[in-house]
Amino acid sequence: MKGEIKVTIICSTLDRASQNIKNNLLNSRKWQTITDSDCTVFEYKDFRIVEISESLIHQDGIDNKLNAWGFPASLIIFASKHRSKDMRAILTVHSTGNVNEAVFGGSPKKLAAAAPQAVRSLLRSLIILAENEEYEITLECTHHGPTDIDVPSVFIEIGSGESQWTDETAGRLVANAILMLKEDDSPVAVGFGGTHYAPRQTALILSCDIAFGHIFPSHALDVLDEDMIRQAFMKSKADFAYFDRKSMKSEQREKLRKLVEGMGYEVLKESDIKDMDGISWEFCQQLRKRVKEICPSGKPVITSGIKCEVSSCQGCICPKVKIARINPALLSEAEKLDRNRLKEFLSSHNIAYIEYEDGRFAHVLIGLNDHCARLAAEELTGECVKYLRNIMMSNWTKGLYR
Repeated sequence: MKGEIKVTIICSTLDRASQNIKNNLLNSRKWQTITDSDCTVFEYKDFRIVEISESLIHQDGIDNKLNAWGFPASLIIFASKHRSKDMRAILTVHSTGNVNEAVFGGSPKKLAAAAPQAVRSLLRSLIILAENEEYEITLECTHHGPTDIDVPSVFIEIGSGESQWTDETAGRLVANAILMLKEDDSPVAVGFGGTHYAPRQTALILSCDIAFGHIFPSHALDVLDEDMIRQAFMKSKADFAYFDRKSMKSEQREKLRKLVEGMGYEVLKESDIKDMDGISWEFCQQLRKRVKEICPSGKPVITSGIKCEVSSCQGCICPKVKIARINPALLSEAEKLDRNRLKEFLSSHNIAYIEYEDGRFAHVLIGLNDHCARLAAEELTGECVKYLRNIMMSNWTKGLYR
């Protein structure tokens, strides 16, 4: 009905893949046709299909047009074709915007409002649905228009040539992924580095609880400035940055890190993202902030035990980070003798601990309450003392102290 806010799928009569997706959407559900409108419109529950007769990449201001027509959108999904020279069979998902000049729609140096949770949902659904099909599933970096859209939007595409654009199987896969849309509250990253098809970012979405907004490939990093990076964070509503470190030069990493941290955001490594998987970003923020206060050069290591404790608190007020300390000299001596034994001990407790950049353990343990943190610190102290005593006794019996 007019006036209702819905997830809106934009299809173009000029785009064969778009028509393929539209037809599969219409054939899979009972849609209501809205006749009293300025364009062809179909509705099913929370979804709306709006068909236009223009190019999809030139739809700047489409959110305002939809409002004017009486069809406001909460999310805009552009159902589109993908074109590439290698003609691979591929299904892609990406945000839109121009890092530099506007060659294919939109405005220069402008980004559209991204839809990270929708990107995550569509990508993960395509992977499941296409398991037995010959289509590659991947993200793409941010590219082409439209850019002048304030409603979050995403492109989902069939590529790369005529045979794929009109392939009913591909159209059905994309249509079903759209109808399976589920928007979570995964932490959101802005991605930097990698090829156009963003393989590391794709892998992270599939393996971790993370979503990506705008993603910039390696070849675009040198033209990024403070305004463009700020745009990416604001229009992605991002929590942190992810660097595909191996695809970047050290000077690029340093320049971007300074810009990102100067805006108040963190840069997380792949190991950091995997480490925090399964717990809320709110708790991760609190933990990382506390670690920076007490140990600026260290990084938190979140054990499976504390993950279980935090997970059991879901729906409760986010637990507070509590710390306890042990004697640093004692810990250092024990670590020199058998680091692996200490790591095994730390990993077996419901705590987080801190590692320095060189791998050494900090003398601070982190728990969800004072009792848990203190108890772990007392047990670790006892473990270090016992181990050092055993080493001394062993050396004594060998005659090393005579």
